[in-house]
Amino acid sequence: MAAIVWLIAGIVLAAAEMLTGDLTLLMLGAAALGTAGVSAAAGLPLWGDALVFAAISGVLFLGVRPVLRRRFGTPPPNPTGVDALTGKSALVLEEVAAHSGQVKLGGEVWTARPLDPSEVYEAGVTVYVMKIDGATAVVWKGP
Repeated sequence: MAAIVWLIAGIVLAAAEMLTGDLTLLMLGAAALGTAGVSAAAGLPLWGDALVFAAISGVLFLGVRPVLRRRFGTPPPNPTGVDALTGKSALVLEEVAAHSGQVKLGGEVWTARPLDPSEVYEAGVTVYVMKIDGATAVVWKGP
């Protein structure tokens, strides 16, 4: 009977991990599932099950969780989407001033404005994207 309780606890904890994403409940759920297996095979008393649960939890928290957090907790090394456009060069298609302008960036035409509102970039000039503000590329000609 104890093995069934450990099995249910393990499944509930592993499912609850989807709400947190911290890998804590997943480690406890895996420890509960491991304890269910040991309890079913060995028929240990309740205090024995508690010791097995504590040992498996300790190993998972100290050995497995840090490795998984390093592997899956870091952002992707290459920026994607609009984050990847920062630092790219663009060709001015239509004069870029404080309130108007267009640039060709990565094969697409973007609305653009200068980083410094007092600057104006003529058509044909190469500029660099400093950031993306909504659907507008904020550009700078450079020194």
